[in-house]
Amino acid sequence: MDFRTPIAKARGLGSAKAGTSHWWMQRVSAVALVPLSFWLIVFLDLCLTSPYQQTVGWLAVPLNSVCIVAWIVAAFYHAALGLQVVIEDYVAAEGVKIVSVWAVNLVFGFLALAALLALFRIILIG
Repeated sequence: MDFRTPIAKARGLGSAKAGTSHWWMQRVSAVALVPLSFWLIVFLDLCLTSPYQQTVGWLAVPLNSVCIVAWIVAAFYHAALGLQVVIEDYVAAEGVKIVSVWAVNLVFGFLALAALLALFRIILIG
C-alpha cells in the first residue's frame, strides 16, 4: 500500500515547464524556415543555372544575405533540437544521453559556423 500523494510520486521526474520552451522553439524555428526556404531555393537555383558572379551579386544584396544567414541559423538550430528529442526519447542510459546531446549540439554548432564562414567568404571576397 502506497500512502504517498501523487505530487510526491512525481517529484524528481522532471517538470512540464522545462520541455515547454523546447517545444515552442521547435515550432518557431519550423515556422521561420518556411518563408526562409524560398530564399534558399532561389539561391540554389542561381548556383545551378547562373554564372558565379551573378550568384555572388545576388548574395551581395543585404536582404538576400540576411535571409540566407537566418536560414542557416534556423535550420541548424531546428535540426539540433529535433535530434535532441530523438536522443532523449530513445537513449536509455543517462550518461550516454547527456554526452550524445552535447555532441549533437557541438557538431551542429560547428557546422553552422562553417556554413556561415563560407557564406561570408563568398560575399566578402566574391
